[in-house]
Amino acid sequence: MELELRQLRVLVAIADAGSFTDAAIELGVSQAAVSRTLAALERALDARLLRRTSRRVTPTATGTRVLARARRLLADADDLVREATTGHTRLRVGYAWAALGRHTVPFQREWPRRWPHIDLQLVRTNSATGGLAEGACDVAVVRTAPDPRRFEDVVVGLERRYCAMASDDPWARRRSVRLADIAGRTLLIDPRTGTTTLDLWPPEARPATEQTTDIDDWLTAVASGRCVGVTARSTVEQYRRPGVVYRPVRDAAPIAVRLAWWRDDPHPAVPHAVELVTDLYRTA
Repeated sequence: MELELRQLRVLVAIADAGSFTDAAIELGVSQAAVSRTLAALERALDARLLRRTSRRVTPTATGTRVLARARRLLADADDLVREATTGHTRLRVGYAWAALGRHTVPFQREWPRRWPHIDLQLVRTNSATGGLAEGACDVAVVRTAPDPRRFEDVVVGLERRYCAMASDDPWARRRSVRLADIAGRTLLIDPRTGTTTLDLWPPEARPATEQTTDIDDWLTAVASGRCVGVTARSTVEQYRRPGVVYRPVRDAAPIAVRLAWWRDDPHPAVPHAVELVTDLYRTA
């Protein structure tokens, strides 16, 4: 069975216009062409879709269901064509955990002031590329270097590392912690999207680890007191939760914040995103 968008458009036009004649006028084709196209659709579906009377054309029960789906499919097709042909009027920015931290809201507010003709949409996707590889976004905020064969990226800022712990942890009374201190604890890491790896410690002095793949699960485990976590400052600013406190890791290298995009198909608005995010981090 093969369906064509033109067949669905004819069905919708007949239903909306109320007659084959008016549908033909609206579509700019002959009445005979409308009749042939509808007949082909009914044969493909093996169902009668419209009930014809001398005065009016009305959908059958099956036709009513098919019409509803046809309208959605045609709307999706129109959106696809519009997005592909109107000069990229929307920019989707993906991220896995904490977006841009305290810069997220200023980024969202400043964007329409600078580029009002391009809609901005933030999309959270729990993947190593922030949704870029999955096609969920046009540019992604990442904190690990992406595959240079597929993606291009630029460092837009640096963020300090923090240790997350339960609010009643003895370390909560400290002003900061060291990597050597953490080596004696159980460390909760996200091997897929996280910024913390055991490479931060020498091989002979690495902490025990547990794994998670979600920020909410990470926070819940930290609040239990069973584990501690090491994360970027953006997490501190984006995910404040009762039962969890954060302390700077004073001897850990900062984390590079990057914007990444497809090397072979960059969105035209990528330079705008790089410009604004870099400005925000530089000002801070």
